Amino acid sequence: MKNPIEKILVTGGAGYVGSVLVPKLLAEGYQVRVLDLYLYGSQVLDQVKDHPGLTQIKGDIRDERILQQAIDGVHAVIHLACISNDPSYELNPALGKSINYDAFLPIVRLAKKAKVKRFIFASSSSVYGVKKEPEVTEELSLEPLTDYSKYKVLCEEHLLKEQEKDFTVLILRPATVCGYGPRLRLDLTVNILTNHAVNKGKITVFGGEQKRPNIHIEDMTDLYVKSLEYEEKKIAGKIFNVGYQNYPVKEIAQMVKKVVNRPDLEITSVESDDKRSYCISSQKIKSELEFVPRYSVEDAIADLTKAFEAGLVPDPLNDIRYYNIKTMQAIHLT
Repeated sequence: MKNPIEKILVTGGAGYVGSVLVPKLLAEGYQVRVLDLYLYGSQVLDQVKDHPGLTQIKGDIRDERILQQAIDGVHAVIHLACISNDPSYELNPALGKSINYDAFLPIVRLAKKAKVKRFIFASSSSVYGVKKEPEVTEELSLEPLTDYSKYKVLCEEHLLKEQEKDFTVLILRPATVCGYGPRLRLDLTVNILTNHAVNKGKITVFGGEQKRPNIHIEDMTDLYVKSLEYEEKKIAGKIFNVGYQNYPVKEIAQMVKKVVNRPDLEITSVESDDKRSYCISSQKIKSELEFVPRYSVEDAIADLTKAFEAGLVPDPLNDIRYYNIKTMQAIHLT
């Protein structure tokens, strides 16, 4: 049976994950609209900018007029747009709320009004807070510690209430994404350590015992593509963790040392107040959707190293476009 989903809106499609996802969707034959502010440069999707299936809309998801234009006629929404991660959010909490939560409500309302068939929401594994359980499953209580994760929870709750037979909603709770993308982030654990190893010749580990769940950007974007193909009954109103390869930060540092092949790499450990440590279980998505990763943290480190060596990441230690907080501080978004 032909997939009834042909036209996709990707909010935040010029972000880190979107920069890898959008070309994949186009390669699969989907027509794709991207709605984004392009804070990290208009060149992010240059590799596919002339693709006949791509429409790029530069605009703010808080503008309902632009939102209406972007949603009309699409069959599915993949909602990635947000002020991403706790430190970026805390720069301007009011701004974060306006984008991450206030704008979410009209997006869902307009999507239902436009007869969108499927709505896929990128939540976060941070919604669990700190857990003592060795495996954090979807059944555990949500204890968000920050406004960023609190509003992810509120968005989840709102979206689940809107689930209907003709409006399939799916919530994914990704772990920390790692690996190379055209709109690269160098403020995430694996990416930070690899950048410093290759470009500074030394790395600093803050704490080190804290466990962090990781997901390779290729696996994460593959899952978004698959999420357009799953039968409604398999995903409707469901929530899935996506967090494979839970490693202590100090172990990730040793992986970096090995993969970049610098036996003399200096690794310094310092005390940290960040005691967050959790181990995300992805058994549910494995058993119900048969989704398992094809890539590893080591693959992410290798991909990043190749990108640095090939000159694909100019000025990686100083260019603010690789760092969400620095970019937000520079542009004074309101």
